[in-house]
Amino acid sequence: MKKIAFIGAGNMARAIVIGLVNSGVTPSDIIVANPSPEKRLALANEFGIMHTDDNIKATEFADIIVLSVKPHFISDVCQQLTKACDISQKLFISVAAGRTVAQIQQALACNAAVVRVMPNTPSQLGFGMSGLFASPEVNDEQKAASGKLMSAVGKIIWLETESKINDVIAVAGSAPAYFFLFMEAMETHAKSLGFTDEESRMLVQQTALGSAQMVAHNSESISTLRGNVTSKGGTTHAAIEQFKADGIELMVKNAMNAAIARAEEMAK
Repeated sequence: MKKIAFIGAGNMARAIVIGLVNSGVTPSDIIVANPSPEKRLALANEFGIMHTDDNIKATEFADIIVLSVKPHFISDVCQQLTKACDISQKLFISVAAGRTVAQIQQALACNAAVVRVMPNTPSQLGFGMSGLFASPEVNDEQKAASGKLMSAVGKIIWLETESKINDVIAVAGSAPAYFFLFMEAMETHAKSLGFTDEESRMLVQQTALGSAQMVAHNSESISTLRGNVTSKGGTTHAAIEQFKADGIELMVKNAMNAAIARAEEMAK
């Protein structure tokens, strides 16, 4: 792995740093730049990586620049870097939602090699799911490095068109919140049934964890797994039929499409 700079020291930068160090990347090959010292010092002290408050210094140090600032800062950061550094041979990886390759390249004032990544929050635990799209300028070596970097925090898929990033947002990027909402509703009702807060949390989280593990470790379709639990005329069947009657499939479809529509609006 080449030298890597993180511009921004938020949760996603931290998640990737942890994954990289755990996968064997030398900490001295990683630098994080952040204006306020608290987050970057925490990363440096915990993992032995380099740190600075200077984006330009970090960019000059690295071959791969991970743009992990908030989306509305991307243009300013890119303009700052391209004015002060030779970026012609550097790879830029953006984890910012709603900023297209064209917008990033415009801010960099050149057709730089850019990989857009849409990760999700389970990346913080190494169980992420990320979609990646590479601009035409990205060479095979850079593409492999991008894949290795994001594989350090979970699974990845490469996308043939940039527009599929918005679909990944709906299916994976925003999706942890869907599951949290469902789990929250279950937890709330469990409490109303008389279980304690601790019992309700444990019942819901362990069932969700076990169900996810069954999907991950079983080659059968999710539909088949659901069917295996659902005896006709039984308690599970009654619950599933109620979900269907209340329109769960349409509700999920509409919610995912709403996420896609918002992502498209943010890119304009």
